[in-house]
Amino acid sequence: MKKILIAAVTLCSAITFGQGSTDYGNGLKLNLNPEGNKFIRFIAWNQVWMRSSQMNPGTMIGDASTTTQEDISLRRLRILAYAQISPRYMIVTHFGINNQTFTNGGAAGTSGTGGYGAGKKPGLFFHDAWNEYAVVLPKEGKPFSLSIGAGLHYYMGLSRMTMASTLNFLTIDAPIFNWPLIDNSDQFARQVGIFAKGKYNKLEYRFSLNKPFSTNIDVLAKNTSGNYVNAENTSFDNSGNTKWSKAGYVEYQFLDKEANLLPFKVGTYLGTKKVFNIGAGFYTAPNGTRSRNSDLTVSKHDINLFSGDVFLDMPIGAKEKKMAVTAYSVYYNYNFGPNYLRNIGIMNEGIADATFTGAKALAGPGNAQPMIGTGSIWYTQAGFLIPNKNEKPKVRIQPYLAYTNKNFDALKKSSNQFDLGTNLFLDGHHAKLTAQYSNRPVYTTVDHIDGYKGEFLLQLQVYL
Repeated sequence: MKKILIAAVTLCSAITFGQGSTDYGNGLKLNLNPEGNKFIRFIAWNQVWMRSSQMNPGTMIGDASTTTQEDISLRRLRILAYAQISPRYMIVTHFGINNQTFTNGGAAGTSGTGGYGAGKKPGLFFHDAWNEYAVVLPKEGKPFSLSIGAGLHYYMGLSRMTMASTLNFLTIDAPIFNWPLIDNSDQFARQVGIFAKGKYNKLEYRFSLNKPFSTNIDVLAKNTSGNYVNAENTSFDNSGNTKWSKAGYVEYQFLDKEANLLPFKVGTYLGTKKVFNIGAGFYTAPNGTRSRNSDLTVSKHDINLFSGDVFLDMPIGAKEKKMAVTAYSVYYNYNFGPNYLRNIGIMNEGIADATFTGAKALAGPGNAQPMIGTGSIWYTQAGFLIPNKNEKPKVRIQPYLAYTNKNFDALKKSSNQFDLGTNLFLDGHHAKLTAQYSNRPVYTTVDHIDGYKGEFLLQLQVYL
C-alpha cells in the first residue's frame, strides 16, 4: 500500500506539471532507492519575452524621451526541487530570478556600465522553502486528508489564481492583481508561516497563518520644500510591528479532483481533465497600512481581501477532434484602507522625463498602470483548443481572450482592459509560443482616462 500511495502521489505531480505532453512522464527524477518510491524531482523553466510597447506620456528611457519601446527580457528563470523519502515527509525548494531587462532587474547596487552595470547579474533568491508533514494520508475510500507545513510558502489563500502555477497559464501571464501584496508584505507572492491543506471528498481546503514582511512608508514624511510627500487620507504600506496575517481558500471540485501535492493551481489542462470548481478565499492582516489625518495624527488600517471564483476546463465535441475549452472568472473585493492605490508596470524600463510639459500619466512613466487598490476587480478569461485529428498531435493552437474591470476608490472612473492572444503548443506546456496584445488605461486625473496604451508580447517558454 505504501508503494502504491507514493506512486500515486508521483503520478499526480506529473499530471499537474505535464499538461499536453504524453512523452514527459515523471520528468527529471532522481530515484533514491531501487523501487523509485524515495526520490528527488527537479523542474526547470525559462520564459523569454519580446515586447513592443506604447509608453505612458512623460517617459524617458536612458537619456532619451520616447513614446514606444521594443525589448527582449527574461520574465522567469526558475528551478524547483522537492524530495519525498516517506509518504509523510516532504521538503520543497524553489529558486531563480525574475524580470531582467537591459536596464533593470540586476543585482542590488548595479548601475552605470561595466561588469556590474544596470540590469546585469541578478541575484538568485528563494521563492519557496518549506517542510511538510502528512498528518492524515490520502487513502482510497477515505474522504479526508490533512498535511501541515512551515516555511516560506505559496499557500496564500484568496483565489485560485493567487496560487497559480507559472508553467501553464492560459494567457501569457497572470494579471498581477491576483497577487495583491506582491513584493510589499510578501516575497514574490510568498510569506513565512505555517499552513494546513487537504481534502474532504470533493472539497479542497488551504489555510495559513503567516508573519508578513515589514513595510515602512512614512505617511508624515516631507520633502526638502517642507511639503508632505504622501497624500492626506490615503493609505500606504506601513505595518509597524507586523501582526500575523491569516489566509485561506476553499473550493468544491464538482468533476475530476485536482492534485494538491504542491500548491500550484493549473491555468489550462488542454482537455486532459474534466474540471469544474467553485471557490472562495480571504486574506487579512491587522494594521497593515497607515494614513495621515488632517490633524496630523496617524490612523492604522486592517488589510481585508476577499474573492470568489469559478474554473472550468474540459474536452468538448467529438473525442477524435481533441477540442477543449478553458474558462476562469474571479471577483476581488480589496480593502487596504482609504484610497489605497498601487501602480505597477511589469519589467518597467521607463523613468520620468523632467522636460515633458504635457499631461503625464498618474501611474508614472513607462508601462505602469493602476494595478492594485481599495475597491473591486472583476477578471474573466476564456480559451479554446482548436480541433486536431492527428493520432499524436504535437502542435496545437489555443486562442484566448481576457477582460478586466477595475473600480478603485482612489480613482473616480473605472477602467476596462482586454488581453487577446493565442498559445502555439509545440509540445504541450513544455514548449510553447504565446503571442498577446494587451491594453491599459492612462489616467491623467483621477476622473479622466486619456485613452489606452497597447503592448504586444511574444513569449517562448520551455520547461523540463
